[in-house]
Amino acid sequence: MNPYSVIRKPALSEKSDLVRESEGKYTFEISRDATKADVKAAIEKLFEVEVSRVNTCITRGKYRRRGAHVSLGSKKKKAVVTLKQGQKLDIFES
Repeated sequence: MNPYSVIRKPALSEKSDLVRESEGKYTFEISRDATKADVKAAIEKLFEVEVSRVNTCITRGKYRRRGAHVSLGSKKKKAVVTLKQGQKLDIFES
């Protein structure tokens, strides 16, 4: 797979910031059909770092209500990437 089709965008939230600063784990929103091996290869190729671990999860969509109509948002897949000791990603530091 193309690395740019695997990684959609970095997940920027308060929780991901706390985990990144304390444990050195980086969170990304990824493609729904991407595997852990695809994510590891994409991160290593795009950012030139060594990945030690990848955890993935699928979050369910939120319910939206507008009057009498209820709809369900789309599911998203996230990956939490742990790098080897002493390595950082520069895109999160600036």
